[in-house]
Amino acid sequence: MPFLGQDWRSPGWSWIKTEDGWKRCESRSQELEKESNQRNPDHSIILNNEDEEVFSNEEHGYASKKRKKGHFRNDTNTQYFYREKWIYVHKESTRERHGYCTLGEAFNRLDFSSAIQDVRRFNYVVKLLQLIAKSQLTSLSGVAQKNYFNILDKIVQKVLHDQQNPRLIKGLLQDLGSTLCVLLRGVGKSVLVGNIDVWVCRLETVLAWQKQLQNLQMPQVGHGLTLSDLPLHTLNSILYRLSDGSDIVTLGQVTPALRMLSEDRRLWKALCQYHFAEKQFCRHLILSESGHIEWKRTYFALQKCYPPREQYGDTLHFCRHCSILFWKDSGHPCTAADPDSCFLPVSPQHFIDLFKF
Repeated sequence: MPFLGQDWRSPGWSWIKTEDGWKRCESRSQELEKESNQRNPDHSIILNNEDEEVFSNEEHGYASKKRKKGHFRNDTNTQYFYREKWIYVHKESTRERHGYCTLGEAFNRLDFSSAIQDVRRFNYVVKLLQLIAKSQLTSLSGVAQKNYFNILDKIVQKVLHDQQNPRLIKGLLQDLGSTLCVLLRGVGKSVLVGNIDVWVCRLETVLAWQKQLQNLQMPQVGHGLTLSDLPLHTLNSILYRLSDGSDIVTLGQVTPALRMLSEDRRLWKALCQYHFAEKQFCRHLILSESGHIEWKRTYFALQKCYPPREQYGDTLHFCRHCSILFWKDSGHPCTAADPDSCFLPVSPQHFIDLFKF
């Protein structure tokens, strides 16, 4: 008996959110078929200058199939394979779905290539790449690993062009370089997907990126208003808006006024209270000879023992009702009566934990 309907075990159609509501996306194969039909109006018989028949219908069908196959093969060598705003996270096989969603599949399908262009999501993606570099790099598939390094290349080029967040990327490259050295020297081919020479080339690329970032020089600002021209209360307000102690120390080296403000005990106390719980910093208080708490030294001591509080402008969210991972701005077709109550923000570490089985 012929099967006339869509297979109920398939993942379903792809949908996109528009101003008029959710609309179905056409598949990649349908788009390719339309493109090929537009390019090739009628190739049933192709004649040369001497009116001799070159291709018959059967031969043209074979050539068209081969050309389309080559198009798909070239398409898999591109940098980014999917630009999906949300994915379904299934952890076991059901009647509707076979298999489960892996970390590599989620990394490939979610739109991280566009996310790094958003200033609110940039730090989130960099932190996720750093966690993958530390412990999950070998768990990615070959395609996901290729996509990982392509996105990393795009991040490095963005930092070199914009000259922003170089310290953040230096930490990522340092962790990635250490992981690659351990894999190549200690473990070897047993856990590496692909040719060993490819991994050696990737390590050399990481070292080249580190050298480029070390040689990065900030351009001199032209004549105009500078930090030294601002009043003290404005400078103090800027320091209180920084959430990283290293940034406060660096900014304190600019002018004598900023150095004085950056040593304020109340500033470092507020930073300790923001990043760490009271039980944590009470165990690691550092007292001066006069008996006062040195909050600056206490902050850096706590930073070695506990992870600081993570702060991101935008993160991925997980819908507990639909088991869907999505960017909050794009949303997803939720069927819950109160969708907002089902949404949970997903930290980079939680993103990785979602795919541990």
